[in-house]
Amino acid sequence: MWETRGGRQDFTYGRLMCWVALDRGIRLATERGRPAPVGRWQRERDAVYRQIMDRGWSPERRAFRQHYATDVLDSSLLRMAAVGFITPADPMWTSTLSAMDAELVTDSLVYRYDPAASPDGLPGTEGTFSLCSFAYVNALARAGRLDKARVTFEKMLTYANHVGLYSEEIGLTGEQLGNFPQAFTDLALIDAAISLDRELDLHPRSTTQRRSPALS
Repeated sequence: MWETRGGRQDFTYGRLMCWVALDRGIRLATERGRPAPVGRWQRERDAVYRQIMDRGWSPERRAFRQHYATDVLDSSLLRMAAVGFITPADPMWTSTLSAMDAELVTDSLVYRYDPAASPDGLPGTEGTFSLCSFAYVNALARAGRLDKARVTFEKMLTYANHVGLYSEEIGLTGEQLGNFPQAFTDLALIDAAISLDRELDLHPRSTTQRRSPALS
């Protein structure tokens, strides 16, 4: 998911995780009273934040983009709200989700990006990424789109094999593709289940919105 294909670029995801590293370092140093150049870390963290907001946002697409020199979408950015970079209800984030809905999502399955718009130089075609699909569930739940998140999560559960494992990718006819089993996918599943369960507890609505057996 984090591969940088197609040459060296200022990938928004790479910059996002730099922000995360600095932010978590500041928290650890502050909360545990450890010696650290916190002031310098704060300045660097805030500079990264401003750079992503200024250069990682595409006014034309009304979405955060794969890297600063393109308007291509990239579902690795579904992690932005989960790591606390942006609030789930921020209009910039909700419009990014809408753009991904229209371009990268097919039913419950999510492509990493559109290879036709961002050629990666690799032979063959891409399947949908299971990790990205569960990250999509997580993002939907955090944004309050609980019906969509629950249905997408339940559909994704049907793509596991007979012992509940997932491959790296899923083809459009449901076949498992790529690395198998894929631990990153399992971690994303757990993360999505926790977020969805928490949001359903915080925002109970009707008995028709029942939990999936996996959340019980």
